[in-house]
Amino acid sequence: MNKVIDLRSALELLRNTPGQLIETDVPVDPKAELCGVYRYVGAGGTVKRPTSVNGPAMLFHNVNGHPDASVAIGVMGSRERVAKLFGCKKEELGHLVQKCTANPIMPVVTNEPAPAQEVVHLATDPDFDLFKLIPAPTNTPYDAGPYITLGMCYATHPDTGLSDVTIHRMCILSKDELSIFLLPGARHIGAMAERATELGQPLPISVSIGVDPAISVTSCFSPPTTPLGFNELSIAGALRGEPVQLTPCVSIKENAIANAEYVIEGEILPGSNNVVEDRNSHTGYALPEFPGYNGPASHECWLLKVKAVTHRRNPIMQTCIGPSEEFVNMSGIPTEASILGMIDKALPGKVLNCYAHRAGGGKYVAILQCRKTVHTDEGKQRQAALLAFSAFPELKHVILVDEDVDIFDTDDVLWAMTTRFQGDRDMVPIPGVRCHPLDPSSSPLYSSSIRDVGISCKAIFDCTVPFDMKERFTRASFMEVDYRKWIKD
Repeated sequence: MNKVIDLRSALELLRNTPGQLIETDVPVDPKAELCGVYRYVGAGGTVKRPTSVNGPAMLFHNVNGHPDASVAIGVMGSRERVAKLFGCKKEELGHLVQKCTANPIMPVVTNEPAPAQEVVHLATDPDFDLFKLIPAPTNTPYDAGPYITLGMCYATHPDTGLSDVTIHRMCILSKDELSIFLLPGARHIGAMAERATELGQPLPISVSIGVDPAISVTSCFSPPTTPLGFNELSIAGALRGEPVQLTPCVSIKENAIANAEYVIEGEILPGSNNVVEDRNSHTGYALPEFPGYNGPASHECWLLKVKAVTHRRNPIMQTCIGPSEEFVNMSGIPTEASILGMIDKALPGKVLNCYAHRAGGGKYVAILQCRKTVHTDEGKQRQAALLAFSAFPELKHVILVDEDVDIFDTDDVLWAMTTRFQGDRDMVPIPGVRCHPLDPSSSPLYSSSIRDVGISCKAIFDCTVPFDMKERFTRASFMEVDYRKWIKD
């Protein structure tokens, strides 16, 4: 198996795996059409039905207006595909990534020629234009503009000198300007931009697009698993078994991912957090977000002034549909790793696995597979749910099931909820807790019990069997046979 160290080696692995990659030379418009195609082929997630779940990734080679570039979408669009890229089973992803957080390998800066800098465009060049340089798609006809959805934003804290990588949505506003949405208090680069503003200075930032899937997934970690100053590229290094290579930028004092397809270099301007995201389109929307709804355009984005764009020859733009299964995996696998890490420290051996379900976009819903071996384990399953909320604050619902339930099979989970759950005793509401502002039900307009946008009533759904009744709930057993000899061709 070829080693996955960048986007191209990832695509080559998928190319050699039946049913995992479609390549097309049919012309496609990046304005809504490209994502409209992939909606049917493999978007999944919380995308409006009909959509295909676990469909192949796609590589578009004939993108209108960008004759020398291709666009890849859905690379991480199925759990099975991510497991293939990471070299594990799909059920092991959360455990694998959690182990890597405990054994990080820090990135290194190389002075070797970087593939990401084979071609250099400076903003001072007379023909410099982001709209022409970057084949950034719009998800729908209502998007604020062309979006960079899989840009690895890398910056350094002005005080500590510690660097970090996160993913933020960025809309192309002009030939050398991007809006960048930094959810207040939620991501590290937002804290860096706020501190730079306090110091009256810009924040240098690189945006690497088209990278190793290990980088894309681990860049989605958040506190408390990765506190301010924790460089998530070190988790990616542990996943791939070698450090991520960085290269000095050509126009700013910052580093970028050396093997990226594109790098945008620029500065977040101090005090610029009042940018209107849809100032060109005036649609009122940003782009579809992970809960499955059109996200409102923000009037509190920051301004990223671009200094240069570098890229490989014949670069591959990588993009993601906001509510897709690809987002679920990128967000959900770090969620699972964070929850498993927190619970394993407090209740070792009591939670066997965790799945951040696609219905919650990898953020809102977690299913915990619990094990009770002695009578004193009763109640620990609910303690585990409370720890899950602590490990990932954006979590809204936790569903608890026994070890005989397949947490990756929604039908099996609903069976447990149907036969092992009574609403008056097994649902535990936790009202008035901060969750996530993109949930349209977490609003005072939805319920008078909600004090502010982003506050929710979190809930535990305990679908586990009481320990003293386990025999009553034993599933019907069948003879164990090697069924394959009956179904051979």
